Amino acid sequence: MDNAGVDLNIFARIGRSILNFFGEFGQLILLLKGVLRYIPRIVKDRLLVLEQMSIVGADSLPLVLLIGAFTGAIAALQATNLFAKFNLIGIAKPFIGGSIATVVFTELTPVLTALVIAGRVGGAITAQIGTMQVSEQIDALELMAIDKNRYLAMPRVVAALTMMPVLAVFSNVVAIVGAFLLTSLKFDFSAPAFFNSIQAFFSTAEIMTGIFKSFVFGGVTAIIGCHVGFHTAGGAEGVGNSTVRSFTLSAASILIIDAIFGYII
Repeated sequence: MDNAGVDLNIFARIGRSILNFFGEFGQLILLLKGVLRYIPRIVKDRLLVLEQMSIVGADSLPLVLLIGAFTGAIAALQATNLFAKFNLIGIAKPFIGGSIATVVFTELTPVLTALVIAGRVGGAITAQIGTMQVSEQIDALELMAIDKNRYLAMPRVVAALTMMPVLAVFSNVVAIVGAFLLTSLKFDFSAPAFFNSIQAFFSTAEIMTGIFKSFVFGGVTAIIGCHVGFHTAGGAEGVGNSTVRSFTLSAASILIIDAIFGYII
């Protein structure tokens, strides 16, 4: 009887978790619908949008460039070490630049840039909105007939959607430069050999795939950050917990979506 009770409790927990998941997913869809409703007001609310674009884009650029440069260098190191391990570096030399560019453009820079933005910007969005929620500032906005989706969510989502692809492009450039510097210093690659390989095997679809991924990742990060912020409770401790939860959900969503992209594309 006790074992049966334990089994029922397990199924009850699983059922509650599933219901909570779909309930929260529905709230995210409703928030997205509320944001899309105010997209036509971008021009009127351009100052709010431009402010958030500066935070997401310009303020994040130094960190993104740093991460991008080392991403390219690490990708080059792993690729060249693998071929060197089997004494194939000479044979693989014409293909290394192209192979590094492919993995950088389609996987590494979109995902790592998104994770950086999820930690830096997504957490900040949740902290800002969460603080407003627990201090009843959002209630004050609603009393003044200001829709929180228009004033708070829409500018942040639009900024993330527009600036994430731009950051990914910058990250791609410095990643390729970082990869070339490492291969030239460690294996004496010449610039023509490295970049001719990229030119020979480069496909526009690869970089477009990475940019589209960045677009999706940016929207997901901003939507989750706003959603968690709007549902923050419990004072300062609640804001801290929400910030951690926002990053956790964003990072998990980015990796899951990337895996889905990898399967479909």
